[in-house]
Amino acid sequence: MFMQLSLKKVANLKVLRPRAFAFTQYTTAAQPSSNHGQPPRVPNLIGGAFVDSKASDTIDVINPATQEVVSQVPLTTNDEFKAAVSSAKEAFPSWRNTPITTQQGKTLKDAHGDVFRGLEVVEHACGMATLQMGEYVPNVANGIDTFSIREPLGVCAGICPFNFPAMIPLWMFPVAVTCGNTFVLKPSEKDPGASVLLAELAMEAGLPKGVLNIVHGTNDIVNAICDDEEIKAISFVGSNNAGMHIYSRASAKGKRVQSNMGAKNHAIVLPDANVDATLNALIAAGFGAAGQRCMALSTVVFVGGSKDWENELVERAKALKVNAGVEPDADLGPVISKQAKERIHSLIQNGVDNGARLVIDGRNIKVPGYEQGNFIGPTVLSGVTAEMECYKEEIFGPVLLCMEADSLEEAMSIVNKNKYGNGASIFTSSGAAARKFQMEIEAGQNFADYLFAIQVGINVPIPVPLPFFSFTGNKASFAGNLNFYGKAGMNFYTQVKTITQQWKDLQSNLSLAMPTSQKP
Repeated sequence: MFMQLSLKKVANLKVLRPRAFAFTQYTTAAQPSSNHGQPPRVPNLIGGAFVDSKASDTIDVINPATQEVVSQVPLTTNDEFKAAVSSAKEAFPSWRNTPITTQQGKTLKDAHGDVFRGLEVVEHACGMATLQMGEYVPNVANGIDTFSIREPLGVCAGICPFNFPAMIPLWMFPVAVTCGNTFVLKPSEKDPGASVLLAELAMEAGLPKGVLNIVHGTNDIVNAICDDEEIKAISFVGSNNAGMHIYSRASAKGKRVQSNMGAKNHAIVLPDANVDATLNALIAAGFGAAGQRCMALSTVVFVGGSKDWENELVERAKALKVNAGVEPDADLGPVISKQAKERIHSLIQNGVDNGARLVIDGRNIKVPGYEQGNFIGPTVLSGVTAEMECYKEEIFGPVLLCMEADSLEEAMSIVNKNKYGNGASIFTSSGAAARKFQMEIEAGQNFADYLFAIQVGINVPIPVPLPFFSFTGNKASFAGNLNFYGKAGMNFYTQVKTITQQWKDLQSNLSLAMPTSQKP
């Protein structure tokens, strides 16, 4: 019921065009609402109030389909950041004791999925009480009982990427606050509007002032989050460079960190795979969201050769409609920025220069009415090898790499040698082959102190688990000790307190011996 009501509420947003985010309703008199020449400024959320930043430096939020400036993100000042953390700290004692019972360019279809998957985590978080149950052992010794409880950490923070502006914040703060923590959220400076809308909905639902706060910025705010001693834990999703910086800096300050980073997800296709279902899965997982997903299926390893698959793959890729995300017939929207477009072009060209065959080239696509947009059409490179830069790097665009292997064992070896570890899938009609893949696909190399399983799909292209499981990245795709949402997420946002109690009716004798479970 909660999810249905939430979806009805959010459904009203689908008709909004990029300029329709009414940020100006939250601004102070310092930003005259009558000045129609200036784009609206995105507010901070501090202590339950949306307030305009005093910062003079801003970042333009660009519509990637038109290059129009949608809004401006102020670079939150240090005093404003401190105020947000202070507000979260002030709200924590009351919130922790509250009874548990009481602008991105996405297509509309993908945006609905972004919101819905986030709401699934919210729905799961509403039942967080059952995950927080402790353990109790009576009479561990004569008249002595021992039990454990889970308690919140305090002020936590989240640093979000651009590609899922609704889902990723909903991976973070609903789990954190239902565990009794307060939260400081830093959305991506490229599309902060969804976080503002989510905060408005959360407060409308009754979230008390100060429990959720929003700040904006880039490197300085990220470093401030890592360094602030009041912040006990940080959740991050984004690039490897930023993720490892945050993990190293925050961990050195004694904070808990969960850092989900880049990926290179593979699919192995066996000759006995269902042709129609497999092709549809490869197209959807490879080109959906313009390839801007950490679980995008960017590499396909065809066992026995790829030529029998390529023609139909190309035909289905060509049939996809590239358009602005707000257009109802769009299958692919633009990539997030001109810089991202240029980087993707460069990696495609690197593959061609090193011997890959360009089966379909989406670099020169033009979208009528959106000629200035950051569009790249579906692109397929065949004959790719593990030495090529386009294979080594996460492309994060609508580019599908095709490789070949002579056997399932060789194909799995290719997957296992890759440095990333978010997900891997197999397409086959053979139960024996599927089970071999399930059992032998490696959890990954041991990177420092973190080693986790990957998401494994069997005839499933994007095996992202539902929220009662945890999102399990590994290898160079994850840094930290506990993954997102599910039981691991609850463990991340809580700490265990163990209590041993003794109630004696009789007077006891003094003893300086080490306590044991033996009866005195």
